[in-house]
Amino acid sequence: MKKLVAKLAVLLIVTVGLAACRTAPIYNVESEKFAGTATLGERAEQIKRAGAGLGWIMDEVRPGVIQATLNIRTHQAVTLINYTPTTFSIHYESSSNLKYDGNQIHSNYNGWIQNLEHAIVAQSSV
Repeated sequence: MKKLVAKLAVLLIVTVGLAACRTAPIYNVESEKFAGTATLGERAEQIKRAGAGLGWIMDEVRPGVIQATLNIRTHQAVTLINYTPTTFSIHYESSSNLKYDGNQIHSNYNGWIQNLEHAIVAQSSV
């Protein structure tokens, strides 16, 4: 019985370890529509509020482009958000400690981008 419990414990540890290392194809947002109408400047403020609310550092590169950086423990994700008064896109820029290989990235990254996408859409409807 003790051997069975020990084997199950090792199997559980290995399974959890492998699940923590999952990678997935990188998720980019392409031409997502904002809710309502607003000026380019108002869209910039909505995007900045949405990102800041999730812990992203939002830096306006120029009108229509915001660099968003998320630092979580030893991980960093950097994206570029291109936007117009009607749509926005989120594209991978760089990362560290997220196992990016040119196509695949740690699956947590995709969740962070999806959360940012939803927050931007929600801010645009306020």
